[in-house]
Amino acid sequence: MLRAVLIMSVAMSCIPLGDMAGKLLTSGQGAAPVFVAWSRFALGALMILPFTPPAAFRLLGDWRIWLRALLIAGGILSIQTALSTEPLADVFAAFFIGPIVSYVLSALLLREPVTPFRNVCMAMGFLGVLLVVRPGFGGGTGLIFALLAGVFYGCFLTASRWLSHLGSPEALTFTQLAIAGLVLMPLGLAHLPPPDATTAGLTLLSTAGSLAGNLLLLYAYSRAPATVLAPMVYFQLAAATALGWAVFADLPDMLTWIGLALVLGSGLASALIRR
Repeated sequence: MLRAVLIMSVAMSCIPLGDMAGKLLTSGQGAAPVFVAWSRFALGALMILPFTPPAAFRLLGDWRIWLRALLIAGGILSIQTALSTEPLADVFAAFFIGPIVSYVLSALLLREPVTPFRNVCMAMGFLGVLLVVRPGFGGGTGLIFALLAGVFYGCFLTASRWLSHLGSPEALTFTQLAIAGLVLMPLGLAHLPPPDATTAGLTLLSTAGSLAGNLLLLYAYSRAPATVLAPMVYFQLAAATALGWAVFADLPDMLTWIGLALVLGSGLASALIRR
């Protein structure tokens, strides 16, 4: 159990690490967000291809698999656009509207049970997101893309639950990477940055961080119950805040700290109550 928790901690640090590399690409190397998103999917598909079961290729004929992949493509493209102008921690806090969207959609479309306590937790989380974004009151306009990324991701989570019976985690991961990479290829190739060692290294780090985080997450869930590991998802906020301070010298202001605390607290409370 302890090993699974440690693996989950590493996984939830790898994902912000990949996005930090993406932010360095867009803000420091002049790469377009669409290139960062496309390269992450395309390289990720190539990296996971040797471990992909043959059954994954049969899934490519299912329109629902394409819908799921398009949702994650929209989410990654939106979050990379947000990261090009906004602090890492702020983007992750706004992005965590995703679990709220997933909660509502799962209740409405998948008929999953809801409770008054979890409704309160979701409302607190939404208030925290609003304190970070502050629409019309000082929040950066790039955070709108972070919110959009969260909406896409919430829809993606719901679609993943809906389609989880169609294939193994490895098969579903490959399909989302391959389809998203194919769809974004024309725009990605049209926005290739000038080649140099720094750009190549950051591109590989962006891909490897995201892929490693998601694969380690699947591995952790195979070793411990989801109810135990679910609160660890919110460790991404802590990792994003630490990376933002260490690499970009970005520290949230007071309202953002309060918003981060609300998002983190509501997420942990909602996840722990499942136990």
